[in-house]
Amino acid sequence: MAPAIELSDVGRAYGERTALSGVTLTLEPGRTLAVFGANGAGKSTLLRILATLLRPHAGRARVLGRDLPQDGWAVRGRVGLLAHDPMLYRELSARENLRFHARLHGVDETRVEALLDQVGLRRRADEPVRMLSRGMTQRVAICRVSLHEPELLLLDEPLANLDPGAAEAVEPLIGRSAGPARVLISHDVEHGLAEADLVLGLKAGRPALLAPAASVTARDVRGLY
Repeated sequence: MAPAIELSDVGRAYGERTALSGVTLTLEPGRTLAVFGANGAGKSTLLRILATLLRPHAGRARVLGRDLPQDGWAVRGRVGLLAHDPMLYRELSARENLRFHARLHGVDETRVEALLDQVGLRRRADEPVRMLSRGMTQRVAICRVSLHEPELLLLDEPLANLDPGAAEAVEPLIGRSAGPARVLISHDVEHGLAEADLVLGLKAGRPALLAPAASVTARDVRGLY
């Protein structure tokens, strides 16, 4: 089986500003990469490259055995991206949003109802997303990400705005037990390390730390900030 992610000297610039440079790593299927770094370190840029939303300007990127950007079309339906933007239609209800995405991915709508039950949102499922709290909106976004059972989860602060009960409810969908390979961005150092198999630390777009999670301490990660 091909690695979930293979990066060789990957870089990306915005005009004259280098956002990412020299990223080389391999992530095997079912493993988790935790990415740490201060704001502006290049974490979100890396996630957007892996999600095929940005083209790398340097190096070679392969996701799920396909080269990016040329094979991006073959990757998008196999990846789930949870970013700061929940990617939901605010005027539609949670159920309508999920049914729309189910149709896009050819997923039976019974999966929608199962997910709404899983995250405790069945009673609020027909309210417009704009009427939901941030925590509820995050739960709907997590349902959207896991709806099509992707082979790679790209998660930017997935537990943001979730109380402990909600975090526990979404664990089977996006946690270590979910199964797919994951890239996890988190400001919660202890949680990120506990979830990770491999750790990447970025400073000003360049790798400052790359090591198995078992050999990385919280102090090592905090030195990135």
